[in-house]
Amino acid sequence: MATPKSWVLASRPRTLPAATVPVIVGSAAAFADNRFSLLPASAALAGALLIQIGANFANDVFDFKKGADTEERLGPTRTTQAGLITPKEMYWGMCAVFGLAIIVGLYLLAVGGWPIVAIGVASILSALAYTGGPYPLGYHGLGDVFVFVFFGLVAVCGTYYVESLRLAPVAWLAALPVGFLAVAILVVNNLRDISTDTKAGKRTLAVRLGRKGAEAEYALMLAAAYATPIAMALLRLASPAVLCCLLTIPMGWKLLSRVRSLEGRALNAVLGDTAKLELIFGLLLAFGLILGNSSFPLLHKS
Repeated sequence: MATPKSWVLASRPRTLPAATVPVIVGSAAAFADNRFSLLPASAALAGALLIQIGANFANDVFDFKKGADTEERLGPTRTTQAGLITPKEMYWGMCAVFGLAIIVGLYLLAVGGWPIVAIGVASILSALAYTGGPYPLGYHGLGDVFVFVFFGLVAVCGTYYVESLRLAPVAWLAALPVGFLAVAILVVNNLRDISTDTKAGKRTLAVRLGRKGAEAEYALMLAAAYATPIAMALLRLASPAVLCCLLTIPMGWKLLSRVRSLEGRALNAVLGDTAKLELIFGLLLAFGLILGNSSFPLLHKS
């Protein structure tokens, strides 16, 4: 039987900021509009983490079944391929985690109504379809779109909606840099795996674009992420305090240099640091949104 340590490894803790940051940013946007609600925010965070972990379990077993994970794998250990968890155990674990996500979703359904059903069902089905099913998204170059939509737009706007029961322009704009940086994480992952994915017939966008194209995509995602808070401030959809996330530009620049100079297993560290960039950027963006609330007299004179 698989050990608890193996299940923790399979959950891939380094990827969890991609699920956490959207909820933090969406909740901060709700707070800025005086619509923050703790219980829905907490439930949204729990649901997002469960769906992320379920997706990681699905990727672990489906990539193994499809032959994408072999002894040549350059990334962190995949537990099914390493024999730490059997495919049958992983399937049951995946079902259990998605089941818990559905239970959390029942509370969110009571709060937010039918839109939450649509978000929850689409999120779980997409998590399964990323590497599973007859047309796995990640194997046909659609993973980047999936990540941007579900780890950016859906996660941030869904969090904002379940707390405010409406959507506002600030939520849509705040979702953009979160999605861009989540895609940047995926780009590093796929850039590292170009050679093994090509052998396995996994046609990720990095495989289709080639190394130079993937590097350009990474640079574009960073540039778009940093441009968004500037647009938010210029359009007066958020306080100028959101510009504090630009403090991470030196970190982003160093990561871009490393992406351009490293390859193979050396990119594992870059992947983890890109996740850290998303976390720090997201926290600063959330901080800026919160400071935009009228209850902060330092920024708002009566």
